[in-house]
Amino acid sequence: MPEHLLKRAAELLARAEAFVVATVVRCQAPSSGKPGNKAIILADGKLSGWIGGGCAQPVVIREALRALADGKPRLVRISPESNSEKLSNREEWGVVYYTMTCHSGGALDIFLEPVLPNPHLVILGRSPMGQILARLARDVGYTVSAVIPAKDEDNENDDRERFGVDIDIIRARDFDLSRIHITQRTYLVVSTQGEGDEEALEQALRATGVEAPYLSFVASKTKAAKIIDYLRQKGIVEEKLCLVRAPAGLDIGAVSPEEIAVSILAEIVQVRRSDRRPAQYESPVSDATSVNTEAKDPICGMTVNIRNAVHKFEHQGTWFYFCCAGCKEKFEARALSS
Repeated sequence: MPEHLLKRAAELLARAEAFVVATVVRCQAPSSGKPGNKAIILADGKLSGWIGGGCAQPVVIREALRALADGKPRLVRISPESNSEKLSNREEWGVVYYTMTCHSGGALDIFLEPVLPNPHLVILGRSPMGQILARLARDVGYTVSAVIPAKDEDNENDDRERFGVDIDIIRARDFDLSRIHITQRTYLVVSTQGEGDEEALEQALRATGVEAPYLSFVASKTKAAKIIDYLRQKGIVEEKLCLVRAPAGLDIGAVSPEEIAVSILAEIVQVRRSDRRPAQYESPVSDATSVNTEAKDPICGMTVNIRNAVHKFEHQGTWFYFCCAGCKEKFEARALSS
């Protein structure tokens, strides 16, 4: 991988941002993309690097965003072959086919590999159950942060010993979460158990949006209902209050702190592995029918990203978008002669 892309990848990993590495693995002349060419695609659709010209990039960005959404790699095959020829190969696992519509012809195989940060578990509170949950989540590959109330008499070393040396301990007044980067891979568990319940749950609700994948409160139904009603009176909107899962965890008959921790981690895994598509990774070029972000070149049929289209033409109050100047010129000639 080129040095500038390696540095870019390292920066993204350090910030726990998701991205996709695209690599050209095969080409058929004439093609501007060559085997070994690489690019990085971000969650907002921006592409850095080189994997081919204008015909390939919109397709690669579209599939990269889908790879971020489902977490699965795929091989994108862009080829001028006919539909019948493509159908004969459709049984190949993980291969997505697109027709090469550029006049130059050629073909490209591009492998897309999503690079996703570790899921991030944020535990608010220092309860024994929270300590057990932190260690369990760490052991199965989660990045874990524990947010605990900052008090002058507290000993930071004691908290680190309780949670473990590789757990990120954040001491914050009133459970302030401003130092936590909340993403679609952040899972919040309020496990205060009497030590700042209202403050912790309020902070968790204010820090996340309605698209939050998981927020649970370790409390009985009765206690949770009272605190949620209190927060409702404080102005927390119902749309957010409905996010709270209480009691926390799957109903497996858990009794001990260890069993409750297992049930909560199981519930987080269930949510994480569900088919729900995170809103953060919704593709800005997800469908050909999405008139706000994507259009079809009326001459060659290629899909064009409206947001960065260079060649466009307004005719009778409608904008048309083109993959190249040649297609635009042909369309203009037809439009002006009609």
